[in-house]
Amino acid sequence: MSVNAREAILTEARNAAQKHGYNGINFRSIAARVGIKNASIFYHFASKAKLGAVVAHQYCQDTVECLESIRNISTSAQQALSHYPAIFRKSLENENRLCLSSFMAAEYEDLPEEVKTEVEAFVDANVRWLSRVLSEKDGGDAEAYKTQALAIYTAVAGAQLIARTRQSIELFDELIVAYQKAGLIPTDQSHS
Repeated sequence: MSVNAREAILTEARNAAQKHGYNGINFRSIAARVGIKNASIFYHFASKAKLGAVVAHQYCQDTVECLESIRNISTSAQQALSHYPAIFRKSLENENRLCLSSFMAAEYEDLPEEVKTEVEAFVDANVRWLSRVLSEKDGGDAEAYKTQALAIYTAVAGAQLIARTRQSIELFDELIVAYQKAGLIPTDQSHS
């Protein structure tokens, strides 16, 4: 199996997981969409759990890169924080998908351990980034901002979940603005 087939499998598995959660990762369906035999997936992924863990790990790494890009292009920590919800909005724009970690977190009790580890890593990466940027904005140790960072992460993920159920990106935007007005998510006052 070529590297391209492996990447196609990962792409299809990620799409399935963002639309249907961990249980959406189905070797037969993925094989049909990629155009390979079901058994061919086992060449790179010995089990659904292994495939799910790799997909979740890659999703986390992609998100970390996106977060760092947001910070690098932002002129201030406050501006970076105001752009944070955009990573969740992007999933909604992409066929009304959910953040992969949010979907898998809802299935947490039924996930294999290696997938649970990756879901936790995703949340930790978001909280770490938010804590660091909050500390840049307000001063002090990033560790002191963990609870606020977790509150921001869960609020934005929750807004995405509700917006998905209503199939409304506009609702997501309205909820984010409400969070900003309430002071939960800092705004970029230079562009207000």
